[in-house]
Amino acid sequence: MKKKIDAINHIFVPKHIKLTEKEAKEFLKKLNIALDQLPKIPKKDPAIVSLEPQPGDIIKILRDSPTAGKTIYYRVVTNG
Repeated sequence: MKKKIDAINHIFVPKHIKLTEKEAKEFLKKLNIALDQLPKIPKKDPAIVSLEPQPGDIIKILRDSPTAGKTIYYRVVTNG
């Protein structure tokens, strides 16, 4: 039997959070950007699969950096 790897809890996988619809609208309005201007992340990316994302959802990624401290990145979910 193949052992299933839990990518979400791996030490090198940063925290991923799916924004609510309200949070996503506020985020896009605050930056005055359109959804298609965000970098993309595939729906089947192992780091977000448990969030049950749908295309168009915005994912907030919290990364720890030894030089910059905490950094935040945003990605829009795609089918690809």
